[in-house]
Parts: sequence; structure tokens; C-alpha cells
Amino acid sequence: MRGHVGLGSNEGDRLAALRAARDALDRPPTIAVAAASSVYETAPQGEVLDQRDFLNAVLAIDTDLGPEELLDLLKQVERDLGRVPGGVRHGPRPIDVDLLLLGGLERSTEWLVLPHPGVTSRRFVLEPLLEVEPELTLAGGTPLAPLLDGLREQPVRRVATL
Repeated sequence: MRGHVGLGSNEGDRLAALRAARDALDRPPTIAVAAASSVYETAPQGEVLDQRDFLNAVLAIDTDLGPEELLDLLKQVERDLGRVPGGVRHGPRPIDVDLLLLGGLERSTEWLVLPHPGVTSRRFVLEPLLEVEPELTLAGGTPLAPLLDGLREQPVRRVATL
């Protein structure tokens, strides 16, 4: 099944953290990275604005894992790369690995919301997502590309390749 994972970092060597997360996720047989977006720099969003800018990217992955199993694996990658569970919501972090989309699945539990709410409201998620899959749609066929125009006021800057 095709899925999409968002990567973010604003502590330490941010680009190295994104690349380490990509490499950790590209370990068959459970996940294969099919494509990686460029790396984008963006200001922090949310409650904690006094922190370093983030680097963000998106991976298209192929996996046989279910959504909960995949989320568990993503959170393990975060821990392996130095992220301590808990902490301030939207605060600084060495790595953030979010499940954005998984096939056409929709879920809403205490731990997992699919599609991820940031897919349609955050340019730093949507722009790299559309870079790897320009024709991507939500469940039910809603195309994502037209939503990008409504997010142009959110500045992002392409800074590197993953």
C-alpha cells in the first residue's frame, strides 16, 4: 500500500536527522521508500514560536503494515534518533516522523488521525507531498493540488535535496 510520511527537524544537524529518518525507514521488508521530496525550511507553527526554523520533507513509501503498526514503527524511529516522548506540543525536536496518508484509509483514534490534519492546512506538508505525488487525492477523490493556492501566505523555502 502507498503511504506518505512527513519528516521534520529543528534541533542539531537538521538535514542529517531527516536523512537518518529516511534511511531508517528504507529497510525492507516492512517499508520501501519510493520517493523523497526536496527539503523545505519553514518557520515554526503552533504555540511555541521562539525556536529555530524547521526543515521538512515528505517520503512516499510502500508498505504492507497496517496504520497502527506503521505508526508504532515511525515513533520507534523517532526514539532511535533521539526524540524523547512527551515534551511541549509543537516545541523544538530533533526529529518528527508523521504518518500523513496511508492509501485511502481514514482513521480517527486517540493516537492516529488519517489523513493527518496538517495535509490540507500546512504548506510545509502539502507542497512536498505534491512534489512526490502531484496527482494525489484524498479518500473520495478530492484532489490536493488546488488546496495549495490557499496556503501561499505560509512561507516555505526549498533548501536541499533529501
